[in-house]
Amino acid sequence: MFRTLRRALCVAAALLLPLAGVQSARADVAAEAAGGGYWHTSGRQILDAAGQPVRIAGINWFGFETANHVVHGLWARDYKSMIDQMKSLGYNTIRMPYSDDILKPGTMPDSINTDGKNTDLRGLTSLQVLDRIVAYAGQSGLKIVLDRHRPDAAGQSALWYTASVPESTWITNLKALATRYKGNSTVIGIDLHNEPHDPACWGCGDTSRDWRLAAQRAGNAVLSVNPELLIMVEGVQSHNGVNGWWGGNLMGVAQYPVQLDVPNRLVYSAHEYATSVAQQSWFSDPSFPANMPGIWDKYWGYIFKQNIAPVWLGEFGTTLQPSVDQKWLAELVKYLRSTSAYGADSFHWTFWSWNPNSGDTGGILKDDWQTVDTAKDGYLASIKAPGFDAGGPGPGGPGDPGGGNATCAAAYTVGSDWGGGFNAEVKVTNAGSVPLKSWKVTWTWSGSQKVTNMWNASHTQSGATVTAVNAAHNGSVSVGGSASFGLGGAPGGGTVPSVSCTAT
Repeated sequence: MFRTLRRALCVAAALLLPLAGVQSARADVAAEAAGGGYWHTSGRQILDAAGQPVRIAGINWFGFETANHVVHGLWARDYKSMIDQMKSLGYNTIRMPYSDDILKPGTMPDSINTDGKNTDLRGLTSLQVLDRIVAYAGQSGLKIVLDRHRPDAAGQSALWYTASVPESTWITNLKALATRYKGNSTVIGIDLHNEPHDPACWGCGDTSRDWRLAAQRAGNAVLSVNPELLIMVEGVQSHNGVNGWWGGNLMGVAQYPVQLDVPNRLVYSAHEYATSVAQQSWFSDPSFPANMPGIWDKYWGYIFKQNIAPVWLGEFGTTLQPSVDQKWLAELVKYLRSTSAYGADSFHWTFWSWNPNSGDTGGILKDDWQTVDTAKDGYLASIKAPGFDAGGPGPGGPGDPGGGNATCAAAYTVGSDWGGGFNAEVKVTNAGSVPLKSWKVTWTWSGSQKVTNMWNASHTQSGATVTAVNAAHNGSVSVGGSASFGLGGAPGGGTVPSVSCTAT
């Protein structure tokens, strides 16, 4: 697929439902605990360690593959608050792109704000930051798929190797990551290489460009050090003269399946995009969008429908601005099979992207790195699903700080007042010695003011007294960190009230 523009600009609930029809309370209890341990495949399904079907329904959070050497957005927010928000929106898995640069000794992240947020990341290397993200995601019940997105931060590559990053380095680094997180089932799999494209082939037999053979070599190397991981293998661009998106053509699997030494570990992955990324012939077909299921069947859907292996749509996205893109996304979501009707017997997916700074798709978050694009997120509602059983911190992750008091302080600031109304912001700061799990702010106005709207918190008002409680995504505040919410009220002209904060 044509991704140069997007990548250049980037640099500058799923799983656990039992299959449809199971309604008993006993099944509901089982579903709540689903996702535990490492996962394996059975036909077209992915099963957890207990044999329960699970569904990957997640989001891409990019940045480790860029010159920042860390996920983007940490200049604006605390990483924990973003993971909390992902969970609150119903995403259960994070696909985490990286480049081999982060495996170089001493690679340090750039553009992390540690002033009142991300304080536990201060001074850490890129890999150590990844450890912290993995640990917190696991504690929150999210899974991680590591995605070898680029050989270096300069850009994507058609083949899995370049002159400066040979195949041996690629495999060594894959094994290093597999070893690093061995025993930590938050990391459920590795996407071996992002978007192989021409001259990459599938099944041609030329070891210098046959991606299927390279995936077997790398997949078996990963499994030799961590045999519990899922191995995600993307498609290519062209097969037998049929062209498609970069990484999105899995037609060759029918004749040349990937063969791994460890059974039940293979997941095929495709990418799929709309016109905001590039035009394709099928968008101008008179039968569009009714023609799309047949297109998807041909390129990758047949693998699922013929029960060959699970299929994971590792990337799909759009600005959602053109009407054709809106029709495309609605048709694709229907094709991926709703969780309510099919449970985990469905296609797996991670949407591109969480980040708003993806040049040709935008993200679930808007440019403030806080506000949700509810229209875009809403299209995905039917294919989300319940989250997984939360685990403890993994190797390298932050431990429980132990005892201490949860204490918070709040500051109320009026941003604007025009007489008929006003806007204000309240900043909540963790003033204690342990992380906050939640917080509540209370104040009493001296006049007749009423809250007209509030964002990043919910509220109740009784007379002049207002109580605001954190939203799902910003209740967790690290020691020394802060969270903010805003409100509009009327009438204006009132005095700034005294505020109190309680925390747990």
